[in-house]
Amino acid sequence: MRFAVIEGGLGQAGAEAPGSFRRQALDVEDIEAEARRRLKAIKLDEWRTREFVSGYPMPADIKHLALQIEFAAQALARLSPIPADFDSDVYWPQVW
Repeated sequence: MRFAVIEGGLGQAGAEAPGSFRRQALDVEDIEAEARRRLKAIKLDEWRTREFVSGYPMPADIKHLALQIEFAAQALARLSPIPADFDSDVYWPQVW
């Protein structure tokens, strides 16, 4: 009996499995996109529009959380190298 390695399987050293996902080099745009996603989740644009139209100020906790998210994004962007798990909740402020 003879065994052979099938090409496309284990025969290719360092090859990724078809379903696996590996990030390429991370850059500041990835962090900015994550910050935008988090700001969208708290509906910051809607709060700003409401403040502009009605004249009532944005709630202080929303404004404070937005500042924290922006600060976290700036801090992560300065890291070298950027952590692969930068989108983890460990690096970002908690939403209530």
